[in-house]
Amino acid sequence: MADPMNESSEDSVAGEKAALRHRLIAARAAMDATERATAAEDLAGWMSVDVPFRLEADVTVCCYASVGTEPGTAQMLDALVDRGVTVLLPITPDGPPTALEWARYTGRHGLRTGRFSLSEPTGRRLSNAALDTADVALIPALAVDRRGVRLGRGAGYYDRSLVATGAELVAVVYDDEVLDDIPADEYDIAVSWALTPGDGFTRLG
Repeated sequence: MADPMNESSEDSVAGEKAALRHRLIAARAAMDATERATAAEDLAGWMSVDVPFRLEADVTVCCYASVGTEPGTAQMLDALVDRGVTVLLPITPDGPPTALEWARYTGRHGLRTGRFSLSEPTGRRLSNAALDTADVALIPALAVDRRGVRLGRGAGYYDRSLVATGAELVAVVYDDEVLDDIPADEYDIAVSWALTPGDGFTRLG
């Protein structure tokens, strides 16, 4: 029999998350193009300044191609490739939410529009087991708190994908999206770092 108290608690967390997502999405939409462009340049700059991880030719980094009002990653991806690391980007499979697939990023010319209008690499698809080879995963988020709780869009693709990886997990957010506290569910995968345009890499937890 389901526990009514537990269901009530889960409903409360879901409601708090939904309200927080709404506020954060609205705040991103209110940013102007100059702010976003500056943030993207600053994120790329952190790939060569005070990086807390090795970024050499034998390193694999999972990242993503930003869309819409997300912190821009195009320049950051190119900066990673310039360092000689292998960069993998996610591909969203058809069907209900499940673990992501991946493919190697070879440059902006090698991207196409995939599911949910996301930019995806055109190369050979790899299963989510490709994350076993990753040393660092730079992942999208609407916000992250100082304990490492990450707030995503709510579909759960990343929580399903990251559950068994040993990679250093880094949430990429704007400066004011590092919060003191975010409501969490038991299945939320914690991250160890935040990457912001103004402060670079910040250790969490």
